[in-house]
Amino acid sequence: MSYRTILVNVQPGPHSEQIAACACRLAHAHNAHMVGLASTGLNELVYQCNAAAPGVALLPDDLGVFQGSARQALQSFSALAARMGVASPEQRLTDDNLLAALAQQSRYADLVVVGQETDPCALRAPAGAFAPEHLILHSPRPVVVVPAADSQHRHRTGTQIGERLVLAWDGGMAASRAVEAALPLLRQATLVTLAVFNPGAHYNAHGALPGADLATYLARHAVSIEIVVREAGDAVSDALLGLCGETDADLLVMGCYGHARLRELLLGGVSRAILHHMTLPVLMAH
Repeated sequence: MSYRTILVNVQPGPHSEQIAACACRLAHAHNAHMVGLASTGLNELVYQCNAAAPGVALLPDDLGVFQGSARQALQSFSALAARMGVASPEQRLTDDNLLAALAQQSRYADLVVVGQETDPCALRAPAGAFAPEHLILHSPRPVVVVPAADSQHRHRTGTQIGERLVLAWDGGMAASRAVEAALPLLRQATLVTLAVFNPGAHYNAHGALPGADLATYLARHAVSIEIVVREAGDAVSDALLGLCGETDADLLVMGCYGHARLRELLLGGVSRAILHHMTLPVLMAH
């Protein structure tokens, strides 16, 4: 398995260059085709205007503002991709809801890259900004979420992502999917730390030596790992982020936990806490 197509959200925003740069690093490292997607949000805007004031038409100048902003974002994405040595970038402009467009286009990609959404007001924007967990739960592909707070030097433009990984493992289905999705990154990493927290929390989730079976499986894929087994109680998300700091990790790989989509969205959990407090990029699979 390899990443041959990477889809990235390049919607205009305060962290759009940071998100695109992360995707560019991944595309360059894996020689992947990269698709930058931006939405004008016009379909949703027209629907809302017709619902509020039926028969009132939007003027071309009004539409041009949204179209111009999205096109400028795509041009900036292409320029950044060229500077970072991406061999095969592609622009894609849509008038549809951004979340729906990303979920649909993710079917034709190996990996999706989006940003952390920290502003609740942005979720009501006409272009359809969204919380990343909504895409993770509706995309058939793994999603890399880039933190809004770019506090570590290696996350900036021009540096690599995935050299030092923390792999969260609870023996569950979502975590297994995340492992499979991250194999191209795991093979290239210089350090992979396998984190097993609260190994006795779920009956029969691990063998006699928590993490050993997964270590054997990954060894057959030429992936060497270091296993960390700890008790974390209810503070699993804090423990994971703390371990990422201890190991100087530049990527966290984990499943999007939760037994039901509605429960995960409404009640939260480890994945929701990580997405809220993340300090490094996170690859999630559901």
